[in-house]
Amino acid sequence: MPTSRNNADKNAGSEPKLLSGGNPQIPKGAGDGPVQAYIAAMPEWKRSLGERLDRLIVRTVPEVHKAVKWNQPFYGHDGEGWFLSFRCYTKYVQLQFFRGTSLDPVPPKASKHDEVRYVDIREDDDLDEGQLRSWIEQASNLPGEKM
Repeated sequence: MPTSRNNADKNAGSEPKLLSGGNPQIPKGAGDGPVQAYIAAMPEWKRSLGERLDRLIVRTVPEVHKAVKWNQPFYGHDGEGWFLSFRCYTKYVQLQFFRGTSLDPVPPKASKHDEVRYVDIREDDDLDEGQLRSWIEQASNLPGEKM
Protein backbone atom coordinates (compact mmCIF):
# COMPACT_ATOMS: atom_id res chain seq x y z
CA MET A 1 0.00 0.00 0.00
CA PRO A 2 1.54 3.39 -0.96
CA THR A 3 2.16 5.88 1.79
CA SER A 4 1.06 9.50 1.66
CA ARG A 5 4.75 10.42 1.30
CA ASN A 6 4.97 8.32 -1.87
CA ASN A 7 1.78 9.92 -3.19
CA ALA A 8 3.17 13.37 -2.43
CA ASP A 9 6.42 12.52 -4.25
CA LYS A 10 4.48 11.13 -7.21
CA ASN A 11 2.40 14.32 -7.46
CA ALA A 12 5.26 16.78 -6.83
CA GLY A 13 5.53 19.31 -9.63
CA SER A 14 2.30 18.20 -11.25
CA GLU A 15 -0.33 20.70 -12.31
CA PRO A 16 -3.33 21.19 -10.02
CA LYS A 17 -6.26 18.99 -10.90
CA LEU A 18 -9.25 20.74 -12.44
CA LEU A 19 -12.51 19.73 -10.81
CA SER A 20 -15.83 19.60 -12.64
CA GLY A 21 -16.47 22.85 -14.45
CA GLY A 22 -12.74 23.60 -14.57
CA ASN A 23 -12.37 24.82 -10.98
CA PRO A 24 -8.76 24.30 -9.79
CA GLN A 25 -8.22 21.98 -6.83
CA ILE A 26 -5.83 23.95 -4.61
CA PRO A 27 -4.92 23.01 -1.03
CA LYS A 28 -6.43 25.32 1.56
CA GLY A 29 -4.13 27.96 2.95
CA ALA A 30 -3.98 31.52 4.19
CA GLY A 31 -2.28 34.41 2.42
CA ASP A 32 -1.57 35.57 -1.10
CA GLY A 33 0.44 32.48 -2.11
CA PRO A 34 -2.45 29.99 -2.23
CA VAL A 35 -4.66 32.57 -3.98
CA GLN A 36 -2.00 33.17 -6.64
CA ALA A 37 -1.63 29.38 -7.07
CA TYR A 38 -5.39 29.14 -7.61
CA ILE A 39 -5.35 31.97 -10.16
CA ALA A 40 -2.35 30.47 -12.00
CA ALA A 41 -4.28 27.19 -12.30
CA MET A 42 -7.45 28.81 -13.67
CA PRO A 43 -7.98 27.45 -17.21
CA GLU A 44 -7.87 29.46 -20.43
CA TRP A 45 -9.39 32.98 -20.40
CA LYS A 46 -10.42 32.58 -16.78
CA ARG A 47 -6.81 33.03 -15.60
CA SER A 48 -6.53 36.59 -16.90
CA LEU A 49 -9.96 37.35 -15.43
CA GLY A 50 -8.82 35.96 -12.07
CA GLU A 51 -5.71 38.15 -12.19
CA ARG A 52 -7.85 41.17 -13.03
CA LEU A 53 -10.33 40.47 -10.22
CA ASP A 54 -7.52 39.97 -7.69
CA ARG A 55 -5.88 43.27 -8.70
CA LEU A 56 -9.23 45.08 -8.50
CA ILE A 57 -9.95 43.68 -5.03
CA VAL A 58 -6.48 44.62 -3.76
CA ARG A 59 -6.71 48.13 -5.23
CA THR A 60 -10.13 48.61 -3.66
CA VAL A 61 -9.26 47.07 -0.27
CA PRO A 62 -5.45 47.34 0.09
CA GLU A 63 -5.38 45.63 3.51
CA VAL A 64 -7.44 42.65 2.29
CA HIS A 65 -6.73 39.25 3.83
CA LYS A 66 -6.71 36.30 1.41
CA ALA A 67 -7.06 32.55 1.69
CA VAL A 68 -8.07 29.50 -0.31
CA LYS A 69 -10.86 27.42 1.20
CA TRP A 70 -13.02 24.81 -0.51
CA ASN A 71 -11.02 25.25 -3.75
CA GLN A 72 -11.74 28.94 -4.18
CA PRO A 73 -10.09 32.20 -3.13
CA PHE A 74 -11.65 34.14 -0.27
CA TYR A 75 -11.17 37.83 0.53
CA GLY A 76 -11.87 39.48 3.87
CA HIS A 77 -10.46 41.24 6.89
CA ASP A 78 -8.09 39.31 9.13
CA GLY A 79 -10.04 37.98 12.09
CA GLU A 80 -13.27 39.67 10.97
CA GLY A 81 -14.56 37.25 8.34
CA TRP A 82 -14.91 37.09 4.55
CA PHE A 83 -16.82 39.38 2.22
CA LEU A 84 -16.36 37.68 -1.17
CA SER A 85 -14.96 34.74 -3.07
CA PHE A 86 -14.91 33.52 -6.65
CA ARG A 87 -14.68 30.21 -8.47
CA CYS A 88 -14.58 28.75 -11.97
CA TYR A 89 -17.47 27.09 -13.72
CA THR A 90 -17.51 25.65 -17.24
CA LYS A 91 -18.67 28.82 -19.00
CA TYR A 92 -18.14 31.56 -16.40
CA VAL A 93 -16.38 32.75 -13.28
CA GLN A 94 -18.72 33.43 -10.40
CA LEU A 95 -18.17 36.13 -7.78
CA GLN A 96 -19.93 35.47 -4.50
CA PHE A 97 -20.79 38.35 -2.19
CA PHE A 98 -21.63 36.89 1.22
CA ARG A 99 -23.77 39.88 2.28
CA GLY A 100 -24.89 40.63 -1.26
CA THR A 101 -28.47 41.54 -0.40
CA SER A 102 -27.06 44.54 1.52
CA LEU A 103 -25.30 45.94 -1.57
CA ASP A 104 -26.71 48.75 -3.70
CA PRO A 105 -27.69 47.78 -6.31
CA VAL A 106 -28.09 44.15 -5.29
CA PRO A 107 -25.96 41.85 -7.52
CA PRO A 108 -28.10 40.07 -10.10
CA LYS A 109 -28.06 36.38 -9.20
CA ALA A 110 -29.84 35.00 -6.13
CA SER A 111 -28.60 32.14 -3.99
CA LYS A 112 -30.25 29.50 -1.84
CA HIS A 113 -28.56 31.33 1.06
CA ASP A 114 -30.61 34.35 2.10
CA GLU A 115 -27.92 37.05 2.02
CA VAL A 116 -25.60 35.71 -0.70
CA ARG A 117 -25.70 37.15 -4.22
CA TYR A 118 -23.66 36.21 -7.29
CA VAL A 119 -22.24 37.83 -10.39
CA ASP A 120 -21.44 35.46 -13.26
CA ILE A 121 -18.77 36.71 -15.67
CA ARG A 122 -18.51 35.04 -19.08
CA GLU A 123 -15.63 35.23 -21.54
CA ASP A 124 -17.16 37.87 -23.80
CA ASP A 125 -18.77 40.01 -21.08
CA ASP A 126 -17.80 43.66 -20.76
CA LEU A 127 -16.55 43.93 -17.19
CA ASP A 128 -18.05 46.94 -15.43
CA GLU A 129 -15.09 47.60 -13.12
CA GLY A 130 -16.78 50.65 -11.63
CA GLN A 131 -19.76 48.57 -10.49
CA LEU A 132 -17.53 45.75 -9.28
CA ARG A 133 -15.35 48.20 -7.34
CA SER A 134 -18.47 49.70 -5.73
CA TRP A 135 -19.74 46.25 -4.69
CA ILE A 136 -16.29 45.24 -3.38
CA GLU A 137 -15.98 48.44 -1.36
CA GLN A 138 -19.51 48.13 0.04
CA ALA A 139 -19.02 44.44 0.86
CA SER A 140 -15.71 45.12 2.60
CA ASN A 141 -17.48 47.57 4.94
CA LEU A 142 -20.11 45.04 6.05
CA PRO A 143 -19.65 42.42 8.79
CA GLY A 144 -17.68 39.51 7.39
CA GLU A 145 -18.88 35.93 7.15
CA LYS A 146 -17.09 33.59 9.57
CA MET A 147 -16.11 30.29 7.93
